[in-house]
Amino acid sequence: MQARIGELQRLLGAELIGNPDLTVARIAPLETAGADAISFLANPRYQSQLLGTQAGCVIVGPAMRELAAARGAVLVCADPYLAYARLSQWWAQQARRPAEVGIHRSAVVEEGAAIAATATIAAFAYIGRGARVEAAAVVGAHSHVGDDAVVGARTLLKARVTLLEACRIGQRGIVHSGAVIGADGFGFAPTGADQGGRYEKIEQLGGVQIGDDVEIGANTCIDRGALEDTVIEDGVKLDNLVQIGHNVRVGAHTAFAGCVGVAGSARIGRHCTAGGGAIILGHLLIADHVHITAATVVSRSIRQAGQYSGMFPFDDNASWEKNAATLRQLHTLRDRIRALEKKS
Repeated sequence: MQARIGELQRLLGAELIGNPDLTVARIAPLETAGADAISFLANPRYQSQLLGTQAGCVIVGPAMRELAAARGAVLVCADPYLAYARLSQWWAQQARRPAEVGIHRSAVVEEGAAIAATATIAAFAYIGRGARVEAAAVVGAHSHVGDDAVVGARTLLKARVTLLEACRIGQRGIVHSGAVIGADGFGFAPTGADQGGRYEKIEQLGGVQIGDDVEIGANTCIDRGALEDTVIEDGVKLDNLVQIGHNVRVGAHTAFAGCVGVAGSARIGRHCTAGGGAIILGHLLIADHVHITAATVVSRSIRQAGQYSGMFPFDDNASWEKNAATLRQLHTLRDRIRALEKKS
């Protein structure tokens, strides 16, 4: 496809410097863009790439306006990265083949399911009894929507998504392949040694409630609640291979990178982030606007906004606890040593 940069100017509400009839055929990074591409500069640290790029047009912020204009066509936006995001959405809408509305002949729709006339049920998908698929929603090939589950309007379940019974996802969501929503939480009651040391399963009687504008990555799992529902609020973004335990609540507009794990009954605030591989233990409270760096293990509640980190070598538990307690005293010990040095 091709697009005139005058058209892109109107789409983004940008200032255009250059010929509005110039056309571009793709979006590309600065370092690999050719004359047929539009690119963007969001971080001033990479302005050297701006000077060397062959891009036909570049999206920049006001601070880079003159530098960019010296090399060719420019779209000037207050937030170039946000402009790039919106341009990518528009580009995808133009370039991708739209889903075919209707129910594929190989799909299975059980009695009592309600499928909106504008919804898409792709090949070999399954829709359970009492389930509801709302307007313009898409249930991808080989996906499973369980009994009494709900797929909100304009939500996209890609191929091989599992939304189990009595679980709900709101409007405009995206769930990537392999995600499982509503599997049983990890609940077992240990029996005594005199009974063989077995585990007795605790049936998980809750569901999963997911708000609007949520995106869930590939092979991510969100467990159903034990008694009450697991809740994912509006605007949450979960990367691939994230694990959300039973009865967790994740606040609105929180984002987790790949392989984050949240144990059961944790409460995560709004506008939080967690880097890849971070772990949040069960029954903890995380305040709003908390940012957890990659691979951090959160073992106690965080009640104040801010950025938190913590990595510590693996050891036998008794040694680790002693060393961790000492480590927390290092700052005080350093100050005491400095004070003693000044006296000597």
